[in-house]
Amino acid sequence: MLPTINRTRSSSSTSRHNPMFLQYLRRIVKWQQMDIEYTFWQMLHLCTAPKVVYQHTKYHKQTKNQWARDDPAFVVICSLLLTVATVAYCAAYDHSAGHAVFVVISVLLFHFLLAGIFLATCCWFLTNAYLREEAPNTHVVEQRVEWLYACDVHCNSLFPMFVMLYVMHYFLSPLLVAHGFIPVLLSNLLFMVAASYYHYLNFLGYDVLPFLERTTFFLYPIGIVIILCPILILSGFNPSRYFLNIYFSQKL
Repeated sequence: MLPTINRTRSSSSTSRHNPMFLQYLRRIVKWQQMDIEYTFWQMLHLCTAPKVVYQHTKYHKQTKNQWARDDPAFVVICSLLLTVATVAYCAAYDHSAGHAVFVVISVLLFHFLLAGIFLATCCWFLTNAYLREEAPNTHVVEQRVEWLYACDVHCNSLFPMFVMLYVMHYFLSPLLVAHGFIPVLLSNLLFMVAASYYHYLNFLGYDVLPFLERTTFFLYPIGIVIILCPILILSGFNPSRYFLNIYFSQKL
């Protein structure tokens, strides 16, 4: 009898998430329903005090009974900022309008949308399959990580990386793509900090969920990044030159 009740609760929870996702998609085209000011507040604090953002996530759970944002403003603004940044790179390094359009579309479609869905889905599956605490008894309602919340965590983690690898990198690119040891050193350090901060914010996003355990797993990639960084520096690999050559097919 008790397992039957748990399955009913689980299925009712799943049915609640489907209308939430459809409502989320409908609000993407409705600017008047988006909280733009709060979104920029989140973006600022993700770069300066990310724990404050996830403290507000707890308040959101208490008031809306869901961990995920019900406002798509963060995704929409990230897409617009990413478009502007990519256009700026195209203006500086591309010589073909047609290729520039291809670069903008590929960055938005593959790097932001598809890669984001893939990474969020991997974290969503991992946390629900392996990191959830076992319920102490059958009377406890089963809690699971919402897929939309996994997307929120990825977008939150991505924004500071965007600031470092798109905005700061753009203004530093004349120095970073130059030949010599200093450009190699600075470029690798910038990529190392950006990747490490991404994984740190990933950790904060899942660590705030009270029904997850062993969330320090999300910090392990930082160790790999720190180990790889000096190896790449000593080998003379310059990530700035590498990625700009891929995007714009020209030798810098």
